[in-house]
Amino acid sequence: CINMPLGISNMLLLINVLLTFWVSCAHGQGRTCDFPEIKHGSIYDENRYKQSFPVAMGKYFYYSCDYSFVSPSQSLWTLIMCTEEGWSPAPKCLRQCFFPWVENGHSASSGQTHREGDTVQIVCDSGYSLPNNQSGITCAESGWSSPPRCSHIHSRGKCGRPPPIDNGDLTSFPLPTYATGSSVEYQCQSLHVLQGNRNIICRNGQWSEPPRCLDACVISEEMMEKHKIELRWSYDKKLYSETGDTVEFTCKHGYRKKTPPETFRTTCREGKMAYPTCG
Repeated sequence: CINMPLGISNMLLLINVLLTFWVSCAHGQGRTCDFPEIKHGSIYDENRYKQSFPVAMGKYFYYSCDYSFVSPSQSLWTLIMCTEEGWSPAPKCLRQCFFPWVENGHSASSGQTHREGDTVQIVCDSGYSLPNNQSGITCAESGWSSPPRCSHIHSRGKCGRPPPIDNGDLTSFPLPTYATGSSVEYQCQSLHVLQGNRNIICRNGQWSEPPRCLDACVISEEMMEKHKIELRWSYDKKLYSETGDTVEFTCKHGYRKKTPPETFRTTCREGKMAYPTCG
């Protein structure tokens, strides 16, 4: 056994500790997360943060889903964090399908909103049926698998009354039946935005997809007082914001942010808006 001076022994021990620490750090630094590709969704201020990927463990972001889609938590903004297993929870956007009343039939789901994967049962009136004699329709990524409409078995070339839409109506009085090739036009109520084709056409006993009338967001003085916030670029006490519009807030004088900074820039989605909070 060779006896080394105490100073050399301590130095070798220190080098061994430093090497172990470096290897440990290097191993930890390798656990990163790539940019989350979210189908039908995006992280907050995506263009600004995209260049900073990959990111280390512990980094978190908020993401939101496109119009007519929702996260599994159904929150307007959903938090995801980079972990050893990747993004947690896994970011995902599911289609939302609104189910209206059934023409020439009925369903227990009338007036309800369903998520991607849900199946709705429909009972048609006597002498009517769904396409291909189906018993229900399914909410898929692209919307309902077929319109919630029962057609007359012996007169499939004609269409019944045009389907109703929320916050909108026809520009003409509806008729009981329409011949193939007929069209009707929709209009939205005040402060609502029409999305889709305002004209629908009867083809082989089926109406084409009707438009939707999107709600506006009403930002009131009472709501801003409740959250101790105010509009960043305006002194208005009340603001009407259409679906898709982005609004920026700031704290009222003497208050500080209680929610993350990214929540102070929010988007109106079908009449709903997630407000930041100061305190």
